[in-house]
Amino acid sequence: MSYITKKLSAFTKKETYAHFLKTLRYSLYVIGHPADGYWDLIHAKRGSYAAANFMIILAMLTHVWKLRFTSFLFINVNWEEVNVIMEFATILLPLVIFVICNWASTTLFDGKGHLGDIYMGTGYALTPYCLLQIPMIIMSNFITKDEGAFYEVLNTISFVWVIILLFMAMMMIHQYSFGKTLLFTFITLFAMLVFIFIMMLFFSLISQGVAYFVSLVREVIFRLN
Repeated sequence: MSYITKKLSAFTKKETYAHFLKTLRYSLYVIGHPADGYWDLIHAKRGSYAAANFMIILAMLTHVWKLRFTSFLFINVNWEEVNVIMEFATILLPLVIFVICNWASTTLFDGKGHLGDIYMGTGYALTPYCLLQIPMIIMSNFITKDEGAFYEVLNTISFVWVIILLFMAMMMIHQYSFGKTLLFTFITLFAMLVFIFIMMLFFSLISQGVAYFVSLVREVIFRLN
């Protein structure tokens, strides 16, 4: 019986791995056919959280690799002063805040997408960033400054492509019209600013409260001594 159990377990793992690769390959279709791709991604269940997680992690790694390995002709960074955790956060935190704020704003106005759908669509939207930036990191070490216009064009395309995919993802996931998607894009950006302000205010109050109690404890200890 244990032999059969092991075989079933191995089969399950193999199927899981195959499903992950299939949903990961589907990201290549999404970036070329965003309208159909995002519709099937959610409604036909052709995407997976594992693939979305992979793309987000790869995007964070690509950002750090870009700082570390891009030629100094295009990015001048003192690697010894780079905080890798903070650099990861510059990618992850805006994505998390975007997902939360988009869900919070659209769910009040007939948005069809769930929080997980928005997260998955956002993860898949990062595919062009990884596909273009990784070859650009290598290319930057073999071209001169005068040839850098091609590098800058590809750099701009990678970001614009991601923005377009995010827009299409929100339109397909929430089943909004173009105008309504555009409106809620601005509402989401405004909600993100409000969210960041509230979080900064919250942590500021927390830090002030902690500092007050620390000073109070020190004062008590000082008087007891």
